[in-house]
Amino acid sequence: MQQARLLLNCCAPAWESVRKASSGMARRGPLANKVALVTASTDGIGFAIARRLARDGAHVVVSSRKQQNVDRAVAALQGEGLSVVGTVCHVGKAEDRERLVATAVNLHGGIDILVSNAAVNPFFGNIMDATEEMWDKLWMDKEREESIKETMQITRIGKPDECAGIVSFLCSEDASYITGETVVVGGGTPSRL
Repeated sequence: MQQARLLLNCCAPAWESVRKASSGMARRGPLANKVALVTASTDGIGFAIARRLARDGAHVVVSSRKQQNVDRAVAALQGEGLSVVGTVCHVGKAEDRERLVATAVNLHGGIDILVSNAAVNPFFGNIMDATEEMWDKLWMDKEREESIKETMQITRIGKPDECAGIVSFLCSEDASYITGETVVVGGGTPSRL
């Protein structure tokens, strides 16, 4: 029994190291020195994604249609010591998209990660704006929220930060062999794609 205890005490640091590595605890900066461009990223899910990518080591360029939103988001994230810059961008306007890309290229030499929070039809340049803004308004109505939770068979509505982790994972080398998959961040909501 004493030999087993000695063996366990001897190997404990090694096993702790293996546990931390397998859980990702030992790794720092899985997106170190990557450049991430995130559209519609000054509030809600987009902001949470930008924050998570920056916390995971990426240099992030945030954007929004309004300068005051960009300024507020950049100040908040830089206040956390994160590598973030921002620019105004309406993704439905070609000149704004070009400026957004130029910002990333001029500051960091290129773009490694693009997270688009708006659906753009490449043939017609249309934007589908029923995105985060609509959802934010929806969840502010408590009666409607309760109805949706009941219909979707869930106990609570998700938070923006709960979407950010999967985005960071999919942008990392850990997801290098994942392709052509759909990941639903729905808290157990029955879904069919």
